[in-house]
This record gives sequence, structure tokens and C-alpha cells, in this order.
Amino acid sequence: PPQPRENLKLHIGLFLATVYTTTMAGMMMSPELASMPVPEDWMILFDPRYLIYGLPFSATLLGILGVHEMGHYLTSRYWGVRATLPYFVPFPSMIGTLGAVIKLRSRIPNRRALIDIGASGPIAGFVMAVIALGVGLGMSEVIETRDIPGGSLSLGDSLLSAWLGELIVGDLPDGYDVMLHPVAFAGWLGLFVTVLNLLPMGQFDGGHIVYAIFGRKHRLISRATMIGLALMWLLGPPYYWLDAQAMFDAWYNSRWVGWLVWLFMAIFFGRHHPPPENPFMELDPPRRWIGYAS
Repeated sequence: PPQPRENLKLHIGLFLATVYTTTMAGMMMSPELASMPVPEDWMILFDPRYLIYGLPFSATLLGILGVHEMGHYLTSRYWGVRATLPYFVPFPSMIGTLGAVIKLRSRIPNRRALIDIGASGPIAGFVMAVIALGVGLGMSEVIETRDIPGGSLSLGDSLLSAWLGELIVGDLPDGYDVMLHPVAFAGWLGLFVTVLNLLPMGQFDGGHIVYAIFGRKHRLISRATMIGLALMWLLGPPYYWLDAQAMFDAWYNSRWVGWLVWLFMAIFFGRHHPPPENPFMELDPPRRWIGYAS
């Protein structure tokens, strides 16, 4: 059937709304704005003189998300798979968005196309996120922990972000920490979004890759991943509750709700994956290694 026309007004409207919500979020975390006298008035949320300070965060985050989705889009076009332009999702919050998605409107022809389409987005977004995190760390400030403003968010480290921090910022003396620049925070979020997209289940990007490599074993791997997420909530660190007197209360208070969030996302997005038109075409070695690396 003929492909429906793109609703360009919807795409543009969602993108502009996301530009605003991410700029507003970036303004609220801007170190330059924090050092200025700012009127305590909600009208600053619409004042260009203050919103401009949120542009570094907004441009970086939307750049990472846009490159990720365009990786999917361009690869889909290369394989002749019908796909929409990216839909950006505005969401007034600490980061201003729930990400971006594209919608496939035709079946994927074979497993080689599936791994190309599934892996191209995370790889492209990952490269952009690493660059943003590296540049942002160079713009970040090392301060004494006693000077960190109240309500600041402490971010976790991956092996990669910890290595980049040591390489760019260097070893920190006791009593000091890094106050991330908004560009670095956007890069950290880009890595975090890549991790979520690569969960090996359902129709996440990781699910596409797993189906391309393992075929019908995808369903088993999806279920194992969901069980793993539940076990991480039940039995994952920290373990200080083992030595507590009120063990159950200490255990419950130590649980990180994020594991349940990803578990419910997995249930919502499903455990199944539709087969491509030709599910029997084998992967060539380069694509198989791209899948393993992803």
C-alpha cells in the first residue's frame, strides 16, 4: 500500500515543544544562572534572557537523541523499510523529555537488515554521548563537597564514565567532587538512554539485535532478562540490611525502584518480537560481531 504522508506539523510541533522543555530543564541546572541574581518569579520560565542558559544542555541532549533516531531512520531507508521521522516526546521534568522514537510502517526484510536497523541507533547515539561527556567533563568544576548545593543529584558511574573522569578531570583529593556541567550531564543521560535501549528483550533495540543473532531464542532471553530485573530489585546491592535489627524494613528501604520501572517497561513493551519476512537468512561475521559488541 502507498505510504501515508508524514504529518510534518506534528513532528515539528513536538520537536519545538521538546526544545522548550529541555531548555527549561537546562536553565534550572545552569551553573552560570546559579551565580546570578534571579527573580523568584515563574515568568523566568518564559524569559529568553534566562532560557538562553539552558541551550547547552538542550542542544546536547537533543543532538544525542536525534542522531540515535536518525541512525535507525537512515538505515531503515537504506533497506527499503518504511519509517516515520523521529517523534520527540516533551515532558516537563528534571531533563525535559522522555526521549524520541520512530515508527516502522513495514516489515523488516531479513535478519541482516534487523541488526543494521537495531544497532545503528545505539552506536550512533553512543558515539555522540561519549563525545558530549568528554567535552562536558572538561567544562565541569571541581569543588569541595561541603560547597555542593543542597538537593544536588549524585550520579552513578559506569566503567566508561569513571575512566573518562580520571582521564579528563584526574584524581580527586579527599573532600572534593566534580560538579557536572550541563553538557556533561546530557552526555551521561545519552549513555543511560543507550543502556535502556539495549535491554535484550521485546522490541527494544537490544531485542532487535538479540532476535537477529539468536532467532526464536529471543523469547527465552527476554524472559530471562525480566527475571534478572526482578532479582536485581529483590537481591541486588546494597546489603547493609543483612546486619540490621529490623531486617525487612531495612531491606525494603534499600531497594532501588528503578529496577521495577524497567521491569514494567518490559512488560508493557512485550516479550515478543515479530519475525522478519525472511527469518532464515544467516548473519555474516561482521554483522554478528556488531551485534555482540552492541
